[in-house]
Amino acid sequence: MELYSNLKEGEKGAWLSIWTYILLSAVKLIIGYIGSSEALKADGLNNTTDIIASIAILVGLRIAQKPPDADHQYGHMRAETVASLVAAFIMAFVGFQILLSAGKSIINPVKASPSMLTAVVAILSALVMYLVYRYNLNLSKRIGSEAVRAAAYDNRSDALVSVGTAIGIFGAVIGFPIIDSITAFIIGLLVILTAWKIFYPSVHTLTDGFDEEDVEKLSQLVRRVDGVIKLREIKGRMHGNLMFVDLTVTVNPKLNVVQSHRITEEIERKIGAKKPHSVILVHIEPDLTN
Repeated sequence: MELYSNLKEGEKGAWLSIWTYILLSAVKLIIGYIGSSEALKADGLNNTTDIIASIAILVGLRIAQKPPDADHQYGHMRAETVASLVAAFIMAFVGFQILLSAGKSIINPVKASPSMLTAVVAILSALVMYLVYRYNLNLSKRIGSEAVRAAAYDNRSDALVSVGTAIGIFGAVIGFPIIDSITAFIIGLLVILTAWKIFYPSVHTLTDGFDEEDVEKLSQLVRRVDGVIKLREIKGRMHGNLMFVDLTVTVNPKLNVVQSHRITEEIERKIGAKKPHSVILVHIEPDLTN
């Protein structure tokens, strides 16, 4: 099934993120301590959480590839969404740790200015993370993976954080050391904001939330199917990257079973053309309004 092969391909993005974060976090933490930069250390600490978050996404992608079994007859694809939720919690926890550390530095500022080397590291890191972001974003679009897309948004956030880190370090170097600590505090806020952006859609999916715009588009599609008199009800939910759609339509009560079945097949075909990874259940009822 194409959906499972897409999940397998999504692992490439997770692995790329993991190895990139391992390298960058080590470099940032070491240079941050040597160069006396609270902002770069906060950025490095942020990247350590990204390692864990990316591992969680990788594990989620692996579990999601398991076929349906006796205990999970709809498959395991929600593991991908659960992994995104776990990643969000990890990021939020470390974001608060960064805020606490930066707050202490602001209250009791260190007089030493950070080294210019720390700014160079931050700029190079931003460039690397932007390239990783572009790769994962393109990958997520190609395979339709929400988890890889979440990883891409995390990559983009890290690129912006590193740009902010460089700006803060430059400000500290020219004579305002407290700017470095203030930047670290802002980084903490950005980490928490990114965690929220991953957390909300994950919870929305796990609680069977469904995009209202998708409902409206699918409703219009069904109403235009030849033979459908009225669309009485339509419901949808996401199971990982697999969409489940349940709907009830009314048809001419004089149609036989074969004719009614052809209408359901046409509905399934049209929805499937718009949403390839979907399971559609159509309930046919006679229209008795006339």
